[in-house]
Amino acid sequence: MRPRYRLLFASIVTALCYNSVFATPSTQIWIPSTDVQGFGVIHLGWDSYIKTATLATGFEPTVTNGGITVGVLPFKKVGLEIGVDYRDINAGHIYPVYLNAKLGIPEDGFFNYQPAIAVGSFDLGTSYAVGRQTNYNVTYGIIAKNIWKLGRISFGYYKGNDNLLVNASDNNKKDASGVLLSWDRTLTELSDKIWLAVDYMGAKNSYGALSFGGAYYITPDASFIIGYDIFNDVQSYKPTATVQVDVNLPAVQDWFKHGEKK
Repeated sequence: MRPRYRLLFASIVTALCYNSVFATPSTQIWIPSTDVQGFGVIHLGWDSYIKTATLATGFEPTVTNGGITVGVLPFKKVGLEIGVDYRDINAGHIYPVYLNAKLGIPEDGFFNYQPAIAVGSFDLGTSYAVGRQTNYNVTYGIIAKNIWKLGRISFGYYKGNDNLLVNASDNNKKDASGVLLSWDRTLTELSDKIWLAVDYMGAKNSYGALSFGGAYYITPDASFIIGYDIFNDVQSYKPTATVQVDVNLPAVQDWFKHGEKK
């Protein structure tokens, strides 16, 4: 690896470890997946979450999130992705930048029948100020396994900042951890361009939700997802429809590999 790449990588990892920011790693519909971006692949994502009902307190804005995730390890059996997002959720765009990181091992990476394994963090926030905290600091571990034609089953657990992850319907009682579950499958019987998923994130904080939807691959490196999210705390969070656009830039991966050969 060239010195400039070492410096860039070290700087980014240091920032990830030192700061707390909010961002989206490679996901299913809502929860993190065990998938990790390949070395040098830059992933561009744009997600919108549109409320389909209104709380008694009044209008709720559409939440949008634009992000970049890149794979930074040149290994086949272990991958690492890091990302940065801009999330338009607070009035006045206050502290809208968030980060994420994920380390993963692919299915069958070291031995037959080995599940895919991933550990990571997201929603590590840039603000610790009282009343303006964004340091949700969600850390998780997850495993996944493809089971014949049934699809891929994933199971994991997460824990976040219990000062922010609370049950709003139960007097803001701390509720900062829960299970991660999902099923996903490419419908190869119809087309290898169609993918379906259902996922669940436990607890009654602002993350806890049941989500489902599907993706269509316009090209192998470009797809869009249409889904629906039903939050566990139905009194505090109304359901959202989600539209997510994802694009990979393989040319950037080729540039990285070319630089390594020199």
